[in-house]
Amino acid sequence: MKNIIFALFIFCSLSFALVLKPYKEIKVDGSVDDIALYEDELLIGTSKGELYRYLFKDENLTKVTTIPKIKDFTGETIDARIFSVDDFKNSYLFVSDSGVGGYSDLWLFESNSTKHLIGSKDKLPIIKARFVDKDHALLGLLSSEAILYDLKNKKIDFRIQADESKFSDFALNEDRTKAAFSSESGIITIIDLKSKKILKKLKGVNKDNVYSVAFVKDVVTGGGKDRRGSIYDLKSGKRDFIQGDFFIYVTALDKEAKRVAFVLHEISDISIFDLGTKSKLYTLRGQKGSINHIIFKDSDTIVSSSDSDQILIWKLK
Repeated sequence: MKNIIFALFIFCSLSFALVLKPYKEIKVDGSVDDIALYEDELLIGTSKGELYRYLFKDENLTKVTTIPKIKDFTGETIDARIFSVDDFKNSYLFVSDSGVGGYSDLWLFESNSTKHLIGSKDKLPIIKARFVDKDHALLGLLSSEAILYDLKNKKIDFRIQADESKFSDFALNEDRTKAAFSSESGIITIIDLKSKKILKKLKGVNKDNVYSVAFVKDVVTGGGKDRRGSIYDLKSGKRDFIQGDFFIYVTALDKEAKRVAFVLHEISDISIFDLGTKSKLYTLRGQKGSINHIIFKDSDTIVSSSDSDQILIWKLK
């Protein structure tokens, strides 16, 4: 009887989740490839090689910089796509196509000046970069290598192989001391950036590519090709998942690790769940194109972007 009552409770929770529309839309020139949040500032990288900054306080969108165009393998001049961005204490870190051999350019914008840190000659296929602190960045390579890079002295501090399979994503925890790396293997690797060691391998939930990861307060979530949104508790060792009906390309956690977001369906809806009960709380509807990033600004404000010119902001209350 208790099992029946619990099942009915879960069914009702899923059935009566609130459907919400966005309260704010931001549009940029070109498609959005990455977004990053630091305090009240949203950083945006686009397919046209442009970096934008959006301030929540005054709802002001400004273009920060545009990087030079590149030549592709045919010799044609094209825009250098900015596909990874990060924002930390008035400094902007971003990665773009170099146009040469699949290698990447790494840039740092600070004091109204753009510095070119890594280029094609360095032969690093960087997919993602995030600040660890003001002077260091964590780089995720296509080869699933993790590099701690000294931004000030332009050198590699350490390099470690996170997995043998092709890289998919990484996420830093809230104090930027640990990172969760995912790959095509379905395994999520936890790396301690202080000891420069692999702490553990999270496996058993996803059986295929984990496209996206989130990492907050010893909770790690992953969005899998196997249509499972994985949930790992690093302290208790507990693992679980939420079932989708399509490849789960995106996941996000709120700052208290109490709510998780997944894109579970082929349509561009965002599903928000309570992590404790796995009950569905909200469906966020209105995004055009395939959603590529979700960020919890706070417990009641969510930002999402897609492979379009559109960024949406949602209020849960």
